[in-house]
Amino acid sequence: MEAASIAHIKKELQHLPQAELIELCLRLAKFKKANKELAHYLLFEAQNEDKYIEQAKQDISERFVNMPTNSLFFSTKYIRKTLRIVNQYAQYSKLVQTEIELLLHFCEELKNCKSYWRKYQAIESIYQRQIEKIAKLLGKLHEDLRYDYEQILAKL
Repeated sequence: MEAASIAHIKKELQHLPQAELIELCLRLAKFKKANKELAHYLLFEAQNEDKYIEQAKQDISERFVNMPTNSLFFSTKYIRKTLRIVNQYAQYSKLVQTEIELLLHFCEELKNCKSYWRKYQAIESIYQRQIEKIAKLLGKLHEDLRYDYEQILAKL
């Protein structure tokens, strides 16, 4: 099956009645968990971005508390999974400021973790890539906001 372009889908959606649009949205939400999570964000959490960020930060912190520390291999896998979750939170929001705050929190939590990971190159490179990503994202922000985040980034 070949997928239509976004522009074509948008034109078709404009011609559908409201009842059919609601049914279509519900069907999409049932199809995949990510669609359901995105619908939840758009309907319930997009209006209060600060609350969304705080909830995401709590989730990230809980994941670091529950991180397995008996093996560097499993710790690395767990950190990568946590980073995927952070990226999902940022992807739903689509705000650069939200993505920067979540990545900064992730890096702070990783830095506050036990210091043994600095000896392990895989975890160190994850940390460095996220620092570079934050620095790149800072270029998209307004100067006033950028200065505040640069101060936080300098501490990391």
